[in-house]
Amino acid sequence: MKWEKILGSRFPMPLGKMVLFGGVITGGSSALLYYLLQKLHSRSSYYQLALEELRNHSGALEVLGTPLNVHYLQLTDRDNFVDIADAKLKIPVSGPKAEGHLYVRSFRAAPFTRWHLQEVFLQLKDGRQIPVFKLNGETEVKTA
Repeated sequence: MKWEKILGSRFPMPLGKMVLFGGVITGGSSALLYYLLQKLHSRSSYYQLALEELRNHSGALEVLGTPLNVHYLQLTDRDNFVDIADAKLKIPVSGPKAEGHLYVRSFRAAPFTRWHLQEVFLQLKDGRQIPVFKLNGETEVKTA
């Protein structure tokens, strides 16, 4: 007996097409979710504060060159971690002269309060490190 007769009209589409369409929908949904998570991180204040510090650091800009290019985060990298009070990022950056990663550590005193940078440094591909920002022990952080 043929499978079509046994299964009847419960499966109007062949199984191969169903698997193909299911794969396309799953892959497209995953790609969209990954893109939206990238946008969420890139618009966050801990991300923007770090890039602002980099753009204001003449030594780092001199080494990288301008224009500065900021690339997408690798969300699967263990150096990228954000929870309710702490954020650690590894942001890929490049310029005409060099490329590397901007390492960022941020914190906030309580949920729904402002993010504050703790440390930002640029690690170049050749191994050099350029400190961009470091929170001093004496610096008082206002929570508003």
